[in-house]
Amino acid sequence: MTRLEDRQTLAADITEAHAAGARLAPTCTLAGIDIRTLQRWRGGDGDVLSDRRPDALRPTSPQALSEEERARIVTVANEPRFADMPPARIVPMLADEGVYLGSEASFHRVLRAHGQMQRRGRARPPRRCGPPSTHIATGPGQVWCWDVTFLPSRVQGRWFYLYLILDLYSRKIVGFEVHATDQAEHAALLARRTALAEGVHASVQRPVLHGDNGPTIKATTVLAMLQWLGIAPSHSRPRVSDDNAFAEALFRTAKYRPGFPAAGFADLEAARRWATDFVCWYNFDHRHSAIRYVTPAQRHAGEDSALLAARHALYQQARACHPQRWSGPTRDWSPIGAVTLNPERDSVVLAALQSTPLSGSIGKPAFPSRPGSRRAAARRGGDGKRAATRSHAQRSEHGEDGEHCTFAAASTVAPSIQVEAAATIVLTTEAPSHTS
Repeated sequence: MTRLEDRQTLAADITEAHAAGARLAPTCTLAGIDIRTLQRWRGGDGDVLSDRRPDALRPTSPQALSEEERARIVTVANEPRFADMPPARIVPMLADEGVYLGSEASFHRVLRAHGQMQRRGRARPPRRCGPPSTHIATGPGQVWCWDVTFLPSRVQGRWFYLYLILDLYSRKIVGFEVHATDQAEHAALLARRTALAEGVHASVQRPVLHGDNGPTIKATTVLAMLQWLGIAPSHSRPRVSDDNAFAEALFRTAKYRPGFPAAGFADLEAARRWATDFVCWYNFDHRHSAIRYVTPAQRHAGEDSALLAARHALYQQARACHPQRWSGPTRDWSPIGAVTLNPERDSVVLAALQSTPLSGSIGKPAFPSRPGSRRAAARRGGDGKRAATRSHAQRSEHGEDGEHCTFAAASTVAPSIQVEAAATIVLTTEAPSHTS
């Protein structure tokens, strides 16, 4: 139903347009109503009337249940044997006894009119899952993602467990460990060593650590360690396996590398050596497609803008030398802006980005590699949602749909060049003990 105020506004606009020479039928169509609707809105004197349906007098159907029949339905539904049953079960049981009081829909209507349509028995109504927590990273060290995955061994039924912590903004692996057992103490130790290596204790803004709902990630020992470090924990929604898509994609990339042993690892030391080599390759050699094919270490250190600006200048120079070879603009080398994890809606992301202006490689807004291109401008706004919702074919290199394994394991932390020396000194300090 259209409110009276909206009707009056639409009618006034249509009347004004019609007086200016517009035809009445196309004007009503443009306003989203039919010309017959406008005529029905206007009374005999031309004034716009309100909707009369709420106040309409509707006669009772002669087929409706009488008051005695409705009272009989309520009485039967409240009998002790039917106290925990819905109408869908009451009606068939009465039919087996040769009793017909009304249809199942009639039972529903009568019970609803008497306020008795609550769920019967001890069953609780299903809880609606709220939207995911939106995390926006506009720089390194703001949002981390972590998870645990299986590493197979050559012995059937035995596994090693790889813990990884990924920086959402730069895609750099800032911490990793491999263990032979699944224990919360390993996850807590990894969080502590990574925080010290990345200099979290000296940062004004502490990161958010997002993980799934695995028992190891949500253990009391881990939560106590994160509170001691000043890191805010974040978890995926229950039974939603793609809320931690960046960590899952990293595991897929790791397990589809040519150097990954298909027959499994011989022992724990072999798994740790492979993990060390993989992290070194991923951070310093791997050209990541989601960050314009720079390495995660370069983006983490803030070197990506200069590299992308140099690529942009090179392409502009090549185009100037042979303009006939370019039918359109050059390749987009503008820096990737903010990265979002589980964005709720575009308005949430835009509101957060307005308070943090992003700059390009020359201290100004990201340079336009494609002048006048709206599509390129849209891409510069960030790739978090795009990277988290790609198709399998688009994610063939980085594996955005890797297998979800939640289990917890040489204590090798991905080094941070800026704070490696400071972290080595601080690592000698013991953290307070926590029990799960």
